[in-house]
Amino acid sequence: MRNLFLFFLALYSASGLAAPDQLDNSCGPILDVTVRSLNENKQVNLCKAYKNKVVLIVNTASKCAFTPQYEGLEKLYAKYKNKGLVVVGFPSNDFAGQEPGSEKQIQSFCRLTYGVQFPMFEKTRVRKKYADPLYKNLGEAANEYPSWNFHKYLLDRKGNLVASYSSSTKPFSKQLVKKITSLLEE
Repeated sequence: MRNLFLFFLALYSASGLAAPDQLDNSCGPILDVTVRSLNENKQVNLCKAYKNKVVLIVNTASKCAFTPQYEGLEKLYAKYKNKGLVVVGFPSNDFAGQEPGSEKQIQSFCRLTYGVQFPMFEKTRVRKKYADPLYKNLGEAANEYPSWNFHKYLLDRKGNLVASYSSSTKPFSKQLVKKITSLLEE
């Protein structure tokens, strides 16, 4: 019996397919990146951390007309996190220098001003020409890179891009909430 198992394992390996027990570990190529938590040295593999979660990824800034969206993003996260939603923020200074602070300053601002508890990660480049790996993956999958702060990308539980929303889409917009709730029910 053991030889038969080894034979099938070798067959899967030779075919380039994942072994059956490895299939559950896949979350798609978009999230197959490791990033650093905001103001920490902790490295987080997004695929492992958010496997089987609906993920809303947002590039953020502290000095932007859309900055009050932090409040809605935190409320969205609080309302749906127990059902499987995670909101993740990536501060970026790519647009008009609207995120000039240090990571410590950003973290303090988000927590003290908006009570942000959703995961925040290192300052990130999001514009097409200079995009960090995650945003390169997102931009290519959506065929759209952020054109301003608070652009939103929504991924299903398998890590596939489902939708891309402009900065003007508010966290509790009908279309975004409807899409999130439908993904959470799948």
